[in-house]
Amino acid sequence: MTSSRTLLAGLANGVMAGALWGIVFLVPRLLQDFSPLQMAAGRYILYGILSCVMLAPRWKMVSQQVNQEEWRALFWLSLLGNLIYYVFLAAAVPLIGGPATSLIIGFLPITVLLCASRDQDSMPLRHVGAPVLLSVLGIVLIVCGSWLHTSASSSSPMPSSMWDYVLGILCAVGALAAWTAYSVMNSRWLRRRPHISGHDWSLLTGVITGAQAMALGLPAFFYPGSAGYPPHAGMDWLRFWTICGGVAIFSSIIGNGFWNRAARLLPLSLSGQMIVFETLFALLYSFLWEHRWPTGTETFAMIFLVTGVLWCMAAHRKQA
Repeated sequence: MTSSRTLLAGLANGVMAGALWGIVFLVPRLLQDFSPLQMAAGRYILYGILSCVMLAPRWKMVSQQVNQEEWRALFWLSLLGNLIYYVFLAAAVPLIGGPATSLIIGFLPITVLLCASRDQDSMPLRHVGAPVLLSVLGIVLIVCGSWLHTSASSSSPMPSSMWDYVLGILCAVGALAAWTAYSVMNSRWLRRRPHISGHDWSLLTGVITGAQAMALGLPAFFYPGSAGYPPHAGMDWLRFWTICGGVAIFSSIIGNGFWNRAARLLPLSLSGQMIVFETLFALLYSFLWEHRWPTGTETFAMIFLVTGVLWCMAAHRKQA
């Protein structure tokens, strides 16, 4: 049974992870002249290099704690939770905007809750159904409000056609599916391997992700068929690698470390709710980028999201 203090510690780690992960929704806007494949490859190549540097002094000790089965798990976790997820996300944001993308991915509490319903320490669906449905209502409101704002504002990304909007929705749903699989698998592996710290698990994930991202380097940076994207000068590449490096450090290494601690401290039925904080911070950063206040619909949606998480946490505290 999870104690009340453990739940609060897990909540704090989840909030910090969300604050750092929300940054990634701005990257497609800061690097809109680069392709989604280039953004994913750049971020995760640097994530891998930095992880190797940080693990190097302790590599012998850490590597002895990981067997062949765990390396295979890290391979799939890296592919799902990093490369596939981020390519879909980076493709969706320019097409439908940051708020709509972040809120579609905000369906994660629902998808994770359904996957976790049979876990031993998860709350029964009947106890957490109402708060989760409240979060769903917030998601529906924000997606509708974001679409109306996008249509009315020239400062927001405007799909050139209905097909672009549909494609953006499909990319966001693909990111949701990849992150659901990652979240469930990662939480279960962390619970099965308590001898590996959340920080080391994040760095090991980074090593594998970096190796996978190297395979993306050739088509991302050297394939001449990057249609629709202009050639880049030296200062463009400096901006690109600086932003990718910042995201690798703060969102990947530090943010993943916070998330792994939250996933280990919280039941899976509650850890899925923590993704709401990524959504909320992504919305905040989007509003700051667009120099606007949230609309009434967006404000109510965020209230519903936060209330849903706190309600769900209260149910778990009562159980504890």
